Amino acid sequence: MNTIKTGILLGALTGLLMLIGGYFGGQQGIIIAFIFAMVLNFGSYWFSDKFVLKMYRAKEVSESEVPELYSLIKNLALKAGLPMPKVYIVPGNTPNAFATGRDEKHAVVAVTEGILQILNRDELEGVLSHELTHIKNRDMLIGSIAATLAGAVMILASMAKWAAIFGSFGGDDDEGGGILGLIVMAILAPIAAMIIQMAISRSREYLADEGGARISGKPDGLARALEKLSQASKAIPMRANPSTAHMFIVNPLTGKSLMNLFSTHPPIEERVARLKRMR
Repeated sequence: MNTIKTGILLGALTGLLMLIGGYFGGQQGIIIAFIFAMVLNFGSYWFSDKFVLKMYRAKEVSESEVPELYSLIKNLALKAGLPMPKVYIVPGNTPNAFATGRDEKHAVVAVTEGILQILNRDELEGVLSHELTHIKNRDMLIGSIAATLAGAVMILASMAKWAAIFGSFGGDDDEGGGILGLIVMAILAPIAAMIIQMAISRSREYLADEGGARISGKPDGLARALEKLSQASKAIPMRANPSTAHMFIVNPLTGKSLMNLFSTHPPIEERVARLKRMR
């Protein structure tokens, strides 16, 4: 099922890129956009995890550097029946976490410095188990590919916005809608990319919460962690790229009203309520 959904995601975002290419360059633009999309699809499958980790300046750490964290992940991975993933630390005080990698053998669990400072052991186990469930369900492949492709779409939309402002493209109204068409394209492209992400990502958080609670055996710990992370995200906003927001355990864009319209995360209150019913 995840393989099918990954294909749907790649196809949808490829189509969006071709639509943008067709607007700017007609049939030739569609061909160029298609070639670009194929290269991007190949690169996103094999290298999207590296792209996301580099974006957040994440650093791989060894067992000797973070023995307690490493031990927790190792024990939980054993419970989940997974190989030991690589462990990365993301610099910054905002508490959050995400998983990435194309499969179980190439998986990464990344946590911020902030999350290690505010969560107790039970809460941290819940968060790590949540991320391991994403790995087990192969959600992180879909998330990483979505981040890479949606990021590319948003870059193209940004280019369209500046082209509209400076009148670099579009010509007169008979040639594709002119400046007004460019403005519409600049607005709709990132919205479309985020809607695709939202459709694929939202239900997965509930499943990862449930799976994480079962792996750790502590649904209350994960529930408390989600409440803490949600509150801290509002107090200490994270400078996150919207195209990668869906990868984190809690929305790093909390508090930004426009971005909340396209949140890929279910409400924290509902997630906590579901976990408390698992007691």
